[in-house]
Amino acid sequence: MTTNDVAKVFDTVLSIPGMNDVVKIDLKISRKNVLLLNHIIERGLSSKTDDKQTILMSSAPEENLQELKLFGEECLQKAGLIELSEKLKILSETVKT
Repeated sequence: MTTNDVAKVFDTVLSIPGMNDVVKIDLKISRKNVLLLNHIIERGLSSKTDDKQTILMSSAPEENLQELKLFGEECLQKAGLIELSEKLKILSETVKT
């Protein structure tokens, strides 16, 4: 399959009726995993601007990606980890430069 064919399949799957329905998920995870989940979400969303972008990411509407970002932030807030996450970001940016 070509990249274009795969993109069409992903687009079709994302367009299936009911895919925009809201579902409630009762989730209990450790603070450590909340921090890691948010980092993974942010890293995945930042890959949208580089060459490592997946076909699924390029096929996803921007509003869905924004919802994922907000979900990660909400998880941090509920776990009381916003300040720690921000400090870790600053620390990791310092190491990169």
